Amino acid sequence: MKLLSITVPCYNSQEYMKKCVDSLLAGGEDVEILIVDDGSTDDTGKIADEYAREYPDIVQAIHQENGGHGEAVNIGLANATGLYFKVVDSDDWVNQEAYQVVLSTLEELIRGPQTLDMLISNFVYEKQGASRKKVMQYRKCFPKNEIFGWNQVKHMHTGKYILMHSVIYRTELLKSCGLRLPKHTFYVDNLFVFEPLPHVCTLYYLDVNFYRYFIGREDQSVHESVMISRIDQQIQVNKKMIDILVNASVKSRQLKQYMVRYLTIITAVSSVMLIRSGKKENLEKKSELWKYLQDADKGLYRAVRHGIVGGAVNLPGKGGRSMSTTIYKICQKFYGFN
Repeated sequence: MKLLSITVPCYNSQEYMKKCVDSLLAGGEDVEILIVDDGSTDDTGKIADEYAREYPDIVQAIHQENGGHGEAVNIGLANATGLYFKVVDSDDWVNQEAYQVVLSTLEELIRGPQTLDMLISNFVYEKQGASRKKVMQYRKCFPKNEIFGWNQVKHMHTGKYILMHSVIYRTELLKSCGLRLPKHTFYVDNLFVFEPLPHVCTLYYLDVNFYRYFIGREDQSVHESVMISRIDQQIQVNKKMIDILVNASVKSRQLKQYMVRYLTIITAVSSVMLIRSGKKENLEKKSELWKYLQDADKGLYRAVRHGIVGGAVNLPGKGGRSMSTTIYKICQKFYGFN
């Protein structure tokens, strides 16, 4: 059995996927790399097959009809044989030194007395054209280099949240909790992180800058103009996160607080994108989204709506919407996201 399964969802990735896969090959035979060709129309599938032929004990090429990023992750998870599971997008890569630390840590932990559910590490925003690289790290939030539970998590402010780039899950945990991401939908990486959280009992934080998250292509899903054009998919994910939190059995107070803050951030992003579109119908969608949250759980609605972030994206009138956009731009500059 492999130590770590890494799924690489690929759609028309011929121009950049080699940098990603080459960075992952350094894991050697402790790792299986599942390249999922999601119905590409360029040479992505051919490149995947070449890697599988050259590294038959490490790389598996999987070809499917186009189902979107979520379906590619689903297929990767279904085929994963490793004890742990990670997703690395095809335009991203990993740091070699940190990679070896991650693997040696997992190897050590599986020989220990406790079962680890989730390993967290830092990631770096590799923003095109930016001279300063923003690092998302968790030094003030988590104990370092030890297994811990949610009750040992310190306060995580609203801008400090765990993304897909940060996390490695225990494979069986993802399968047993029934994780299945929606097809033909962007932004499902938030569901990948969010949905399994109530099933996580043990965590481990490695303070290494492992994942390199590239942002800057005009066609990238997180580019603002692209997000606005796909806003209905963002809303779909947002509503799914509401449903998950309302229906989940979350015993840990710290975890519940964190999940509420995570939902707050996603709902704020949805709201700002709807405002920035400048379309009347999207302002109506914004109102409908907040009504959906209110109808789902009034207590949760109050927690999200009447906090600082919820208030900032719901300022009344045209002037209020302009102020919401200004606040968003300040946060965008400070945190370095797209």
